[in-house]
Amino acid sequence: LLPGPFYFDKIKPFGHMRKWVILMCIGAWPAWPGSEIAGHMNMAVFHGSHMAIIITGVHSMKTIAVIDDDIHIGNMVEELLQKEGYRVLRAYSGTEAVYLLSSERPDLVLLDLMLPGLSGEEVLPKIQGIPVIVVSAKVGIDDKVSVLLSGASDYITKPFHTKELLARIAVQLRSGGDRPASFSWGDLHLDTVSHGVTVRDTPVHLTKTEYAILKLLIQNPGQAISKGTILDRISADTPDCTDSSLKQHISNLRKKLREAGGRDYIEAVWGIGFKLTDNNSH
Repeated sequence: LLPGPFYFDKIKPFGHMRKWVILMCIGAWPAWPGSEIAGHMNMAVFHGSHMAIIITGVHSMKTIAVIDDDIHIGNMVEELLQKEGYRVLRAYSGTEAVYLLSSERPDLVLLDLMLPGLSGEEVLPKIQGIPVIVVSAKVGIDDKVSVLLSGASDYITKPFHTKELLARIAVQLRSGGDRPASFSWGDLHLDTVSHGVTVRDTPVHLTKTEYAILKLLIQNPGQAISKGTILDRISADTPDCTDSSLKQHISNLRKKLREAGGRDYIEAVWGIGFKLTDNNSH
């Protein structure tokens, strides 16, 4: 069974090998369930009961959070995004959105303003380091200016054309949104420009690998990150870090932070991975 809506263009023998069949496919491959890659499947090659899939345009799967209490619009946007290869998270109120973002870190947020519980205007300041596109029926210029000055990356009014929404999403993901130059977790601070780290205003000298690990953890506060995810996310900057050496790198990082701040800043979550220690647990 092939995932997604594929449209078969041609079925023909593969050269002189009569048992081989090539199915030329047109259409996007959204992603295998549970995977984090997506792309376009060009052809599936069958030989007896065996199948090989040739895929091009494979890219890392981006996650988008849709925060909207309108179930019809939310379902429409979710279906649209999934067809484009995005992973989708949903929240139906401002309170649920805050809870969702405490455990998940999407690549982009689509935020409605008129939400039950906390309003979109109240949720917006709580979203740090993630580009936010406000999608709202409020058309007043004052509403648009207010949320843009409050940190929103873009604003699109309802009703909207799906092509315009997809274009605005692509622009934000391509540019990375307005990412902050620094991150803080209690008295722990990390500057992405200078690559400096301080604890209680005391500089902490980290190796390149230690810095990459800390940056990933502080960008995902309160979220336990698996060892496999850490290795995957820091591999571009620290290719020398392996599964066997990761534990030692984290041990060294924890020791340096503890010596500077007098407490533990990173904790192991049994069976999952690592996360930053609660600010109040000292």
